[in-house]
Amino acid sequence: MDKQNDITIYTDGSCNPLHKIGGWAAILLIDDKKVILKGKELNTTNQRMELIAVLESLAYLRKNSLLANPITICSDSQYVVNIQKRSTNLTANNLLTGKGQSIRNADLVKKLIDHFASGLIKFTKVVAHQKVLHNENHNREADKIARRIVRDHFR
Repeated sequence: MDKQNDITIYTDGSCNPLHKIGGWAAILLIDDKKVILKGKELNTTNQRMELIAVLESLAYLRKNSLLANPITICSDSQYVVNIQKRSTNLTANNLLTGKGQSIRNADLVKKLIDHFASGLIKFTKVVAHQKVLHNENHNREADKIARRIVRDHFR
């Protein structure tokens, strides 16, 4: 059996809150290959863009039969990074708040939580948009791509 290599993913999302136009980007580092995923959403929020970047990355890995590899997702979104830590409580409460209302982005949060069963996904909080991040600029690059998608919508 082939050795399973670690996969590192840098994700970011951006949104124009006035027009609710969002962009997301993910940079996947798989072996010696760099894969860039990106997309645009309408009627969205920044948090949704952050989540969609992660989910689209995992969908790409599933499509390419790579979900069995150890995966590290690097995000500057505290919201996204904390979902894994909160997943047990979120699931126990059926994704409802203390007042019995559905949590924000419950549809996307549920999809993300479903991926945690493998035990192979871990999240790392990175400092947003640093010029140098461990000698790599992948978070900054993902940020630039996501913001460019939003800006290009208005051109």
